[in-house]
Amino acid sequence: MALPPYLLIDISNSFTKIAYATRDRVGASSRLPTRKLTAEALRKRVQRRRVSAVVVSSVVPRKNSAVRAAAAGCSVLFVDSNSDLGVGVDYPNPKTIGADRLANAAAVAELYGCPAIVVDFGTAVTFDVVSAERSYIGGVIAPGLESMTSFLYQRTALLPKLTLREPTAAIGKSTRAAMISGAVHGYRGLVAEILRKIRDERFRRQNVRVVATGGYAELIARQLPEIEAVHPNLTLEGLRIIANRSLA
Repeated sequence: MALPPYLLIDISNSFTKIAYATRDRVGASSRLPTRKLTAEALRKRVQRRRVSAVVVSSVVPRKNSAVRAAAAGCSVLFVDSNSDLGVGVDYPNPKTIGADRLANAAAVAELYGCPAIVVDFGTAVTFDVVSAERSYIGGVIAPGLESMTSFLYQRTALLPKLTLREPTAAIGKSTRAAMISGAVHGYRGLVAEILRKIRDERFRRQNVRVVATGGYAELIARQLPEIEAVHPNLTLEGLRIIANRSLA
C-alpha cells in the first residue's frame, strides 16, 4: 500500500512546478509564476490532501520561507548536495550546485542509467553530467532560449516579441519568421555542439544517455538525434526518488 503522498515543489527563477507523488509515481503537475509563489498559495495545496512530506528543489532562496510557513506540521526536505541522491558528487564546491540540477542527476541515474547527460531547458539551459561511476561531475550553463529572444525584443527598436514554434523554413520571409528560424535552428546548433564537446571530452568511447527536460525541451529536441528522450517532469521525478531515499 502506498504511503501518503509527497508534495513536490521545484522552484526555478521563472516558474514553480508542483505535483503530488506517491513513492512510485509523480502525479499531474501544475505551475505558477515564481513571483506569485506565496505561503497562502502553497498552504491550500498542503491542506488539500494529506501529505507525509514536502520535498523542495529551490534556486530562489527568498521563496524558501513561504514553503516553511505553508508546510507547518509537515516534514520538509530541501534538496542540496548533502541529500541522499543515489549518486555521488565529484565537484569542488558541492554547495554551489543548484538543487534542480542535483534532482535531475538523481532522476536520470535511476530512470535511464549512467553515464548520462541531462539537458534542462529553463530560464537558462543547463547540461548536467553523471559519470559511469554514478557521480555528478559538473556541467554547462548557457542562456535560455526565451531569455535570448526576449533580449532581442527588449534591446532593438524594430524586432517583435516572439511566440516560439517550429520554423516553416530556414530562410525567413518576414522579420518574425527570420527570428524564429534563428532562434530555433540556432539553439539546436548550440545544444548539439555542447553535447558534442561533452562527449569528446568525457565519453569518447562510451554510450551516454541524453535526456531533455524543461519548457522548450519538446520544441528543441524534436529534431536533435543527440537527445534520445524528453521527460517533462524529470526534476520532480528526482525529488520523488530523493524523498524515497531520505524519508524512508
